[in-house]
Amino acid sequence: MKKTIEDVNPNGKRVLVRVDFNVPLNEAGQITDETRIAAAIPTIRYLVGRGARVILVSHLGRPKGVDEKLRMDPVAKALQQHLGQPVKKVDDCVGPKVEQAAQELRPGEVLLLENVRFHPEEENNDPEFAQALAKLADIYVDDAFGTAHRAHASTVGVVNYVRPAVAGLLLHKEIEVLGKALHNPDRPFLAILGGAKVEDKLPVIEHLVTKVDALLLGGGMAYTFLKAKGCEIGRSLLDEKHLHMVGALMGKMGQAGIEWQLPTDIVVAPEISDDAPRKVVAADAIPADWMGLDIGPQTSDSFAAAIAKAATVVWNGPMGVFERAEFAEGTRAVARAMAESKATTIVGGGDTAAAVEQMGFADAMTHISTGGGASLEFLEGKELPGVAVLDDK
Repeated sequence: MKKTIEDVNPNGKRVLVRVDFNVPLNEAGQITDETRIAAAIPTIRYLVGRGARVILVSHLGRPKGVDEKLRMDPVAKALQQHLGQPVKKVDDCVGPKVEQAAQELRPGEVLLLENVRFHPEEENNDPEFAQALAKLADIYVDDAFGTAHRAHASTVGVVNYVRPAVAGLLLHKEIEVLGKALHNPDRPFLAILGGAKVEDKLPVIEHLVTKVDALLLGGGMAYTFLKAKGCEIGRSLLDEKHLHMVGALMGKMGQAGIEWQLPTDIVVAPEISDDAPRKVVAADAIPADWMGLDIGPQTSDSFAAAIAKAATVVWNGPMGVFERAEFAEGTRAVARAMAESKATTIVGGGDTAAAVEQMGFADAMTHISTGGGASLEFLEGKELPGVAVLDDK
């Protein structure tokens, strides 16, 4: 167990909080989804309410050096509205001006630093840069689960130079919910995995085989499994490089004695376009020049029935090309079944979280993770560097 902000007294102290404000922006530079900002508010409010001088640091996008389009100004504006109090903003995240702004902060005030990735030293976990960040604070708080799997200066390096280093409320909740699912779940425990990349999911499946009672596999990665079973998959997504590994893994799944399902029917089309014809075919009968783009209705029903029987459900990866209405039904069916279930329902971040939000099922889930990559690595059984460095209870 890691210490949290409830284990320290922040009164009058400068508290550097690593948040995840990596929000999507449109062409005009406006934020299109403020979920990540909203998720950090409880931690910020807790610190403000206890007289902390709060300094927030985050990345935004993937800038190569200073990028005017990726400044934190729109974030500061949105944050101000969520908090209901002024937020000060500086145009860098290290250096004398920033140090002065941090010194001048009064208890209960909030300062937002500029995009930490404007400095390449951040991603290189440069010790001098980490030290410069640490100079700003008396206490370090990590509340950015979305970046906890990255060993960067603001998530790992900084902890070498500032103590105490503790978890924020959001990070703590993520570790607690995902940790319980992995180590002490209410059973039956069901995992649903989809998405496009087989490579990303193989280690997760390998780890989960020893933990779950049942496993459902859909999305683009399912076609490599179908191919390994000897099915004709047409022009569907195939990861040839990992075909032998997938075959071996299916053997392991059989030996582990867990129930596992692949799609039995598939929605296919010759291409992804509005006017392309589409039809439902059996999973072993995909036409040679067509591609699978969603699970079919029979599979949706079968997956929903498995969800209805479970006591804990973890879902990571959509069932098809959900961004297009004609291939979103499988993903919607899984989201609806989880929303209607009495189980503890956990949604891994990234595309899956976006789909659930977009389809209006978010409020019915027990927990929606704020970190796609981080939640995957957690489910894989890996220790997250950003969590490992924090103070133990």
